[in-house]
Amino acid sequence: QVQLVESGGGLVQAGGSLRLSCAASGRTLSNYALGWFRQAPGKDREFVAAISWSGGMTNYADSVKGRFTISRDNAKNTVYLQMNSLKPEDTAVYYCASRNGGFATATIRAYSYWGQGTQVTVSS
Repeated sequence: QVQLVESGGGLVQAGGSLRLSCAASGRTLSNYALGWFRQAPGKDREFVAAISWSGGMTNYADSVKGRFTISRDNAKNTVYLQMNSLKPEDTAVYYCASRNGGFATATIRAYSYWGQGTQVTVSS
């Protein structure tokens, strides 16, 4: 199985930046895609960004495109989410997730393993 440990959440002003990290470990560390999702109070969990196993393909929600960047360092088994130009509507608990297979899918049910979540709060 795969274990995911997230870090980097916090409180920032609108227009500020945060970088989230998620370290993956487990028996199999190859051929898996990684994604970021978020959930605000009273809302369903929604897709934010995903990256393929090779890193050659990325996928972003329209609401974050141009502001957020997903990347991975396979040597460190870590995925990152760089968040710039943050808005109050970005406030949510952010989760990283992993799936077997290399495609950067946006479908929640395609992901098998989930981190514990980290809180991101953006003040106006």
